This record gives sequence, structure tokens and C-alpha cells, in this order.
Amino acid sequence: MATGSRYAGKVVIVTGGGRGIGEQIVRAFVESGAQVVICDKMESGGRALEQELPRTVFILSDVTREEDMKTLVSETIRRFGRLDCVVNNAGRHLPPQWPEETSGEEFRSLLEVNLLGPYTLTKLALPYLRKTQGNIVNIASLVGAIAQTQAITYVATKGALAAMTKGLALDESQYGVRVNCISPGNIWTKMWQELAAASPDPKTAIQEGILNQPLGRMGNPAEVAAAAVFLATEATFCTGCELFVTGGAELGYGIKAKRGAPVEAPDTLPDCPHFQSGSSD
Repeated sequence: MATGSRYAGKVVIVTGGGRGIGEQIVRAFVESGAQVVICDKMESGGRALEQELPRTVFILSDVTREEDMKTLVSETIRRFGRLDCVVNNAGRHLPPQWPEETSGEEFRSLLEVNLLGPYTLTKLALPYLRKTQGNIVNIASLVGAIAQTQAITYVATKGALAAMTKGLALDESQYGVRVNCISPGNIWTKMWQELAAASPDPKTAIQEGILNQPLGRMGNPAEVAAAAVFLATEATFCTGCELFVTGGAELGYGIKAKRGAPVEAPDTLPDCPHFQSGSSD
């Protein structure tokens, strides 16, 4: 594997690093010259990456367990003597649910992974990041900013993670620690495939996912990974930033009212021969 020197000699922790976007983030940091600690609660993917990639260490750990996070940080320092970057990538998305179908128990479980996990690891890592004037990259989501139907719990957790990024950036600026987040849009991952498969019409769900981007395609995990390395290595005057990696999905107008929703025409219609209100009055 050809490696660069953008982040040579630096040490990075990546949570959820054994698969999907996390795996590509691990690969990108290795290619930049960094030493990478892979955190994942699933052993198979993380162990395989450890065996494949140089300068990687896999530590089996669950972001929802504070003791695991303490071990993750202490083992990183024991092995490498420093910590320069934390990428809080581990996350989960529930199947589509209307608000009345959600439960407090499921919401609390999602909060543990998507919000409290990053909070806990960040808190434990900060003493070491302050020493190196390192940085944190949180993986949030576009839907935290623009919302998503049948996903209020996921939207809430990812929106909170983006907000926490800004608060941390303000607090940690006095130590020279930068804190940024990436909000991906439709990225073609196993999670996306599973969500599509759970829909009534998976083929249509995938097609709609593609058409949501002005660029006419979904993103791929390597593109998110490139953004993470950029924020860690080159965006040295960026903190508190939310970087949208979305193919422009948040841009422009579109048909957003659901079928059956109340629709009202303006009180005064434009004087245009081609405009027809469709009124039966």
C-alpha cells in the first residue's frame, strides 16, 4: 500500500472502524501515514483490517460502555504514547417509524450509540488531545439539519451531535483543539441497503435515494473518509464546522408535501393564461 505523509507520526482513534464508512476512514488515515486504533464492537471486520493494514491496532470495544472507552483510550496511550485525532463514527439508524410507533426505550438506546458514545469518548480523550493540540471529527448526518420522514429519533440524535460539535469547539479552542463534524447525505453503505430492504419497495427507495442528489448519484464511503482526513490534516483554521458531504441534496426546491396532505392555493392567483388553479368552484 502506498502511503503518504499528510498525517505521519499521528495517532487516530476511529469508532465503528470495522465496516462501512468507518472502515474507509481507517484506510484513508493509514494512507495519510497515521497510526490508527480501530474501535468496533464486532470483532470480525476490525480484526481483518488489523491484519491487512499496517500501523493499525484493533481494540474490541462498545461505545455505549464507558469502561470500554476508558480501556480504548488508555491502551492507545500505552501503545503509542499520544493521541492526535478522534473520529466519532459509530452510529445506528432504526428502521422507518412513524412517531407513534417509536418507544422511549428505543430512543434511549439510540442516544447511547449516536450521542452519548461520542460524548464519553471525547471527554476521556480530551486530556491527551490538549497535549497534542489535536482534533475531533464527529460523523453526524444531513438529516440532523434538514430532517427525514419516519426518523425522528435518528434526526434528534444526529442534530444533537452537530450541536455538541459547536459547543465543544468553543470550549476547546483555548487549548488549540479543533472540533468539526461531517454530515453525510445518501452514502451507499450496508446500512443504507438494510434500510432500503426494510421498505415496502426497496427498488423504488434506492431510486429515490439516487435522485435526491443534483449530482445524480449516491456518495461512497471513501468520499466521506477523504473529508475526515481533510478536516484532521489541512483544515487548520476550521473549528465548529459542519461539512456537508451530500452531493447537494440540501439544495433547491422539490415536491415535499405527502400525498393526502392538505394543500392550499394562494388567495390571489397570478394573471397568467397558462396558470389554472384546478378549482371546481
